[in-house]
Amino acid sequence: GGDLSRIDRQQAFLGSMVKKVKSTGLLLRPDRLYNFLAAATKSILIGLIIILSEILYVFDVDVTTEIAKPASPGIEEYYPGGTTAPNDDEGLYGFEDEYEIVTETIPIQSLLRTDGIRFIFTSFVNNFAGFSVVSVIFVAMIGVGVAEEAGLMAALIRKLVQASPAWALSFIIIFVGGLSSVATDAGYLILIPLGGAAFLSVGRHPLAGIAAAYAGVSAAFAVNVLIAPVDALITEMTNEAIPGTEQDITVLANFYFSAVFTLIMALVITFVTERLIEPRLGKYEGKPIDHPEGDTAASAGADKTVSPEAEARGLRYTLFALVGAIVVIVALTAPSGAPLREPVTGDIIGTTPFMDSLIFLITLIFLAMGIAFGIGAGTIKSSADVIGGITKTFASLSGLVFMLLIISQFIAYFNFTNMPTVIAVGLGDLLKQMDIGALPLLIGFILVIFLLDIIIPGVLPKWAIFAPIFIPLFLELGVAPQTVLAAYRIGDSPMNVVTPLMVYLPFIVVVVQRYQADAGIGTILSMMMPYTLVVAVTWILLFIIWYLLGIPVGPGYP
Repeated sequence: GGDLSRIDRQQAFLGSMVKKVKSTGLLLRPDRLYNFLAAATKSILIGLIIILSEILYVFDVDVTTEIAKPASPGIEEYYPGGTTAPNDDEGLYGFEDEYEIVTETIPIQSLLRTDGIRFIFTSFVNNFAGFSVVSVIFVAMIGVGVAEEAGLMAALIRKLVQASPAWALSFIIIFVGGLSSVATDAGYLILIPLGGAAFLSVGRHPLAGIAAAYAGVSAAFAVNVLIAPVDALITEMTNEAIPGTEQDITVLANFYFSAVFTLIMALVITFVTERLIEPRLGKYEGKPIDHPEGDTAASAGADKTVSPEAEARGLRYTLFALVGAIVVIVALTAPSGAPLREPVTGDIIGTTPFMDSLIFLITLIFLAMGIAFGIGAGTIKSSADVIGGITKTFASLSGLVFMLLIISQFIAYFNFTNMPTVIAVGLGDLLKQMDIGALPLLIGFILVIFLLDIIIPGVLPKWAIFAPIFIPLFLELGVAPQTVLAAYRIGDSPMNVVTPLMVYLPFIVVVVQRYQADAGIGTILSMMMPYTLVVAVTWILLFIIWYLLGIPVGPGYP
């Protein structure tokens, strides 16, 4: 009959879909869908912002506050570099711009009225073109992409793990996991499988090694001893939210904080691994199961496989390139009057050419190291291989670029409505009246981000939503943007290892099933929960101590 044949056709159709999904690796690389879904979420939020702006406009919502404005329009001056904007907030050659405090009523503007509709249509291209995060990520990923494609990142991770003494194996894997955020996918795709194999090789439970590597890569993802691409992205996004009269921050604004807590969290995660996770898992009695078609980490970089001799030669060339790059940077920075010093004061740290060049310098370092490794190891044979690595990296960013397109519109439309200002002024006034204080509010902010990370695990999407609200709000309470950003890093990280929306979770399930066939998502989430709880509580307590002692979070950033 018709019903049975229809059922057969439906089953055949569903079967073909499942086969297609498996063949394309979609389940093992859900990051291909994540950026699209994240962008769709932002599109829904844009719709909500448009509707909410009309509702608040109808109810004549506004706030009255004091703001700083230029005392007079003045005349347009020409500044170095062909720009009409001064290099810093002190104006040209150290002369301060004059501002006066004026009382202004700021109303909600509707995106469904004439001016709002006009803004939506006329600003779309400029919103994206002016969204500096896009250019930052492309520049930052040039060097990292070449280094990763050449096999340098995988080689460095393998070398560090192999060189680890048995007693320090957990800490080394976790610490390297913390550093791996510089290479985006490398920590997940390479270090997590290697963590299991390394633990098994010394007679320890492989799942403990996987858990340690996963926690090292993800539970403190937002901090690093090195300047990672994510630092540039969230720094630029923070600057987008800082009011015009306030000085922008640089990628070093949280450097002390990030460097110190990278080490501390590695120690905390090591404690959790050895004192809580391994005793609970017990002795491993099983035998690894091969998954040739599923364990992509086993074949990650298979096309770049090199002999140990070639890899050693590549690492030696890498060291030469690193030393050479450092010598060039020192030559451009250290001497008096060097090009990367501030021309008037001679400063290196602060609002200086060196700090403005930092992303580009890091890119050049990774580019030089990646090319040197590739030449030494034989994975790069011509300039076409270098260009191929860059284009492959750029192609992998397509989903992220689409997400950034939507985020740029969200920020622009949100700012146009004046809702960030109205919310910040309103909440600031309320908090001042309640006399809550900045520290309790910072703790509450961390907990909110912590909970939201379950449903929005990405660093950028949450910060795109909250930076325009909380940066001005905390400025009202006398809390600097770099301190708010440090608090955000805490809230963003610990929940990464237990959210079911983590894009690499299906891949980690496959890796775990190599050692425990019946493992699933629940196995991993329950195993990782102690990391989340201990890391979160410890980090918040240490942040409170850091804040109360007034320790700077970065060089020149109290």
